[in-house]
Amino acid sequence: MPPSRAAVLNVFATHRCSAILRTDDRDVVRPALEAAIAGGFRIVEVTLTTPDALEHIAALSERHGLLVGAGTVLTVDQAKEAMAAGARFLVSPVTDPQVISFCRQHDLVSVPGTLTPTEMMTAHRAGADLVKLFPGPANGPDFVRAVRGPLPFLRIFPTSGVTEENCDKWLAAGAFGLGFVASLFDADDLRQRRFDTIKQRAARIVAKVQAHPQQPAPAAAPPNSSVMVG
Repeated sequence: MPPSRAAVLNVFATHRCSAILRTDDRDVVRPALEAAIAGGFRIVEVTLTTPDALEHIAALSERHGLLVGAGTVLTVDQAKEAMAAGARFLVSPVTDPQVISFCRQHDLVSVPGTLTPTEMMTAHRAGADLVKLFPGPANGPDFVRAVRGPLPFLRIFPTSGVTEENCDKWLAAGAFGLGFVASLFDADDLRQRRFDTIKQRAARIVAKVQAHPQQPAPAAAPPNSSVMVG
């Protein structure tokens, strides 16, 4: 029985970091993901632009204690394929109400891409569980802190501009969690097949995130928020 949407959100709230792989090199996909997992990541996102993405999602989703999702989900058809492969959360660089609605209908966690407070609120009202901050602004942590002032109920999940060095600043600013992409899967490490280096970096990141105090649960959404389902 796959985990419920509520259970998936609880995993995000507990671990607060995901490993996101985006590469064109078919040969590095599985060893790179395995390195991140060996380093302690328990949430893994495979972008659909990655070679054999659905096959990797299917294989990893069978693993106990591992939460697997699909990234760069742009259409409902892609959402269906990712769900069939075993993805329990769907991430996109944009906000598409139809994809969000599909997630709500099928008990999947949706993480659409947003940049401005208006886009975040639009995604939230459409039923998004988390709002991906993409691309990350230069003053990312300050931006998150400013947005959460008037909108404290938003679960903001930055995935751009997040690094081992600044992850504590993002969390202190109120980010619900963090996605590590190129800062975890360094392009040179992938080219040189330095998977042990990725594993060591993953372990440092996970330890730093887990050492940061847990944030209070997001405030309740305002009464006039609506969820579009159907």
